[in-house]
Amino acid sequence: MKKQLVSRLICPACLPREYALQLEIRSAEDEDVVDGTLACCQCGSRFPILEGIAFLDPERPEQRQVNRYEQEEVVSSYLWSHYGDLLGDEQATDAYRQWAGLMEPHGGLALDLGGAVGRFTFEMSCKCDLAVGVDRSLAFIKAARRFMQEGELRFTLKDEGLLGQEVVIRRPRQWQPQRVEFIVADAQRLPFAAQTASSVASLNLVDKLPFPAVHLTEINRVAGSSGSQLLLSDPFSWSLEAAALDQWLGGKADGPYAGKGLDNIEAILGQGGVTPGWQVTRRDHVWWKIRSHSNHYELIRSCFIKARR
Repeated sequence: MKKQLVSRLICPACLPREYALQLEIRSAEDEDVVDGTLACCQCGSRFPILEGIAFLDPERPEQRQVNRYEQEEVVSSYLWSHYGDLLGDEQATDAYRQWAGLMEPHGGLALDLGGAVGRFTFEMSCKCDLAVGVDRSLAFIKAARRFMQEGELRFTLKDEGLLGQEVVIRRPRQWQPQRVEFIVADAQRLPFAAQTASSVASLNLVDKLPFPAVHLTEINRVAGSSGSQLLLSDPFSWSLEAAALDQWLGGKADGPYAGKGLDNIEAILGQGGVTPGWQVTRRDHVWWKIRSHSNHYELIRSCFIKARR
């Protein structure tokens, strides 16, 4: 974990109160902490840094349910989704380049919430001082950080059944790994101080969270009160597996947040739902794909709003 990140961090276990974390270093390589602890003097929580990865999820590892995002096959699928165009795969989309193209360059911090294996984070490294990818999946964060450090990543793409092929992705020269970091954290309890981020992105995440409204509140808290940017994109595949019906922000005919998710989120952000509010500057969609194997792809329409304040 890059040392420069520490000044922006707070204890996620103490939210909504914000208390700084104290860094204890056991080993470091130049400006990277390899082994250490981030400690909260207020509540006593201790968040480990292991093999360079900061674990800032307040839920203890033993409390977390095993989920599919830790499986090697799923990591491979997401790596293709993010970086398939770097392989020259004619089936790949350029969704992440399209999303990044919507963001204006800025100083300060960019947050990529639910950043998975990191493509948007890397794209933002050309547009800001520090881009941080946030995800609860350790497997995703490990893959992204290895790509950050080594400049290339080898993984196996499933072909059919037990058959597969090894591929290599290489980091484009314009990306700036010294401006990139990845941490394990919860997008509903962000370990960042208020008004820390100059831009925030939430891509294909909000419909996967148990409390999507809390996620919007957290975005609002960490984003700068003026001059900041927000990009939120989602297919709005609401499901009871992810969240209880009363927590959905759309996809239902009556009750709180009846109607379409994108309409409701735009209203929450721009019509008094949060303070200060956001001004939506663009609304559209991006097509992206997930690859299960060589004969199976899922094409997804992810609807976005770009906003600023």
